[in-house]
Amino acid sequence: MMTQTMRAAVFEGEGRLGIREVDVPRVGAPDDVLLAVRAAGICGTDVHILAVPPGHPATAGVVMGHEYAADVLAVGDRVDHVHPGDRVVVDPSVWCGTCAYCQMGLTNLCDRMTGIGIFRHGGFAPFSLVPARAVYRIAASVAPETAALAEPLADVVNGLSKVRVVPGESALVLGAGPIGLLFTLLLRAAGVSPLLVAEVSSFRAGHAAACGADLIINPKDVDLAAAVRRATVLGADVVVDAVGMLLEDALRCVRKGGRVLLFGMHEHARPAVKQYDITKYEIQILGTYIARGTFPLAIRLLEAGRIDFGALVTHRLPLTRIHDGIDLLRQGQAVKVAILP
Repeated sequence: MMTQTMRAAVFEGEGRLGIREVDVPRVGAPDDVLLAVRAAGICGTDVHILAVPPGHPATAGVVMGHEYAADVLAVGDRVDHVHPGDRVVVDPSVWCGTCAYCQMGLTNLCDRMTGIGIFRHGGFAPFSLVPARAVYRIAASVAPETAALAEPLADVVNGLSKVRVVPGESALVLGAGPIGLLFTLLLRAAGVSPLLVAEVSSFRAGHAAACGADLIINPKDVDLAAAVRRATVLGADVVVDAVGMLLEDALRCVRKGGRVLLFGMHEHARPAVKQYDITKYEIQILGTYIARGTFPLAIRLLEAGRIDFGALVTHRLPLTRIHDGIDLLRQGQAVKVAILP
């Protein structure tokens, strides 16, 4: 018999995350899926939500956590694609389906988007209730903390689909956090050469090397653009900003006719951009936001086991130590922290 209450990590307002006793959710609607959470990753967005002032909005009183893997416990009457006992991952972006952008198939740009673990209860708890369309089956052979990477991996796959990398092209990834390292792993698998990563943290630089980077550049020590040109001659064919505030650096490092992919987000970044150069050198600048139809491919990548995504999980902590995990990320001493509720 399931307990009536559970301990959960609840957003309590600006800069505050509390471990509270809350009610265990129950199936009520026909499309409800009740989950037993096995692992939930702490995302950079979670850290931004808890910053003072906050770098991302969230609803006070919400159970946080939007990157998670779980087992299905119960389903509503209209749910038939998952069943009790299935291992699943969660797409936390809940789109409306009826706005103009959803009707164009651009569900990631939904005008009425809401987010599990941000605006509605998420996965930093033993149990979670989500709509049926948010869950995707994944093989139980994938470790839960690795399966929990499905959400950021699906986002990265969506971004890579826009730049259409060809084997033999060169690429530069700006930032070796979890997203930058996922890009590094996939670009290496795609046959990119040389594969460059710019990172100021020696801890994260070491992980970039383990993920297959040919050269790690510390922009504090050398001129980034000059180092990129020494390695590529013309500049990188593709530059990925995984940080969200490095467009100027990206434009200095990309070759004429190259592509810049903007993934990271920093609401207060105000880069000084010389539009003349973008036009004259025919540089393509592409924005990419979360996932759109890429969860199935991300899951296949995780299930195949040919890329060691699990190596990105540097820490595994119980829910009661979630604050320690957040501090590790703030200090740059972790890549991905998995919470095991």
